[in-house]
Amino acid sequence: MKTAISHARENVPHASLANSQKRSWLMATGLLGLGLLGLLTGCETTAVTPTSGTAPAAEVAASGEVFNLQEGDVLKISFPGAPNLDSTQTIRRDGKISLPMVGEVAAISFTPTALEAELRKLYANQLVSNEVSVVVVSSSYAVFVSGAVLRPGKIMADRPLSALEAVMEAGGFDRAKADMTAVKVIRQEDGQTRNYVLNLKQILDGGAAKPFYLRKSDIIYVPEKFSWF
Repeated sequence: MKTAISHARENVPHASLANSQKRSWLMATGLLGLGLLGLLTGCETTAVTPTSGTAPAAEVAASGEVFNLQEGDVLKISFPGAPNLDSTQTIRRDGKISLPMVGEVAAISFTPTALEAELRKLYANQLVSNEVSVVVVSSSYAVFVSGAVLRPGKIMADRPLSALEAVMEAGGFDRAKADMTAVKVIRQEDGQTRNYVLNLKQILDGGAAKPFYLRKSDIIYVPEKFSWF
């Protein structure tokens, strides 16, 4: 009996030590979470639900287009009523193109249809028929995919590319680790960092959704599933 009591007493400090270590670990985890929360407060985060459309409202034109023109895009601009004005234009680093009769025109951040409308206004007093067509001949830009994907790295695109397509280009999700419900797109807009959170699992499961189209230099981050073990 004395031996059993002695062993029980000897085990008490070990149990207390284990509990103390567990409390310390939980406190450290909580502080780490608070630290990450503090870092994220400097960014604007937008949760995007597939059923509501995954492109920011500014990108959605009345025609249903959900991609914006950007630097390096090559445009074929045609005037059916004045074919002598037809030209092929590359959007310069300053976001502009140069057209006959109207000069410098800002093209970046317009959709093709929105740019057509802008050109019709600019040529309204210049031509009898101000009909105009804007067609994207080629587009090349880089996005970056990181996190729980099979081949993280830079993806080059020559067409409008959705977040899900970029993940597939990066080898697809690491399904053993990836949290497909909280994929983050990190974007620089107007000098600020904006975070868009996408539930791509819902799309893969067959949910109806509009694609979330990427912009030049977007970063797609696929987080790992959270686990305490």
